[in-house]
Amino acid sequence: QVQLVESGGGLVQAGGSLRLSCAASESIISIVAMGWYRQAPGKQRELVAIAISDGSTNYDDSVKGRFTISRDYAKNTVYLQMNSLKPEDTAVYYCKAQGARTRDGRYLTNSWGQGTQVTVSS
Repeated sequence: QVQLVESGGGLVQAGGSLRLSCAASESIISIVAMGWYRQAPGKQRELVAIAISDGSTNYDDSVKGRFTISRDYAKNTVYLQMNSLKPEDTAVYYCKAQGARTRDGRYLTNSWGQGTQVTVSS
């Protein structure tokens, strides 16, 4: 599994902004897709946004126009800029890497970060 280190979560008031970061370990050569998922208490984990190596991105309808996903391919890092945050955005946010190729020749299908808490107060 790819080691993914997330940062940037926290507490923010409604209407505020946060930027999440997720960096893959240095043993990774390339990653097909990197994305952000979230899980609120009592709910299933859901896709927030995903960025694919062909340059395409996809967003859940609830965050379109407010969140922006981006990747730094040189650093194997994915970011999630979250603006106009709402209380319903409160959740643990997880980074996911799909299709990672390592320097020692392995191909890893799915890897998850440890999660970072985002809390939006009303």
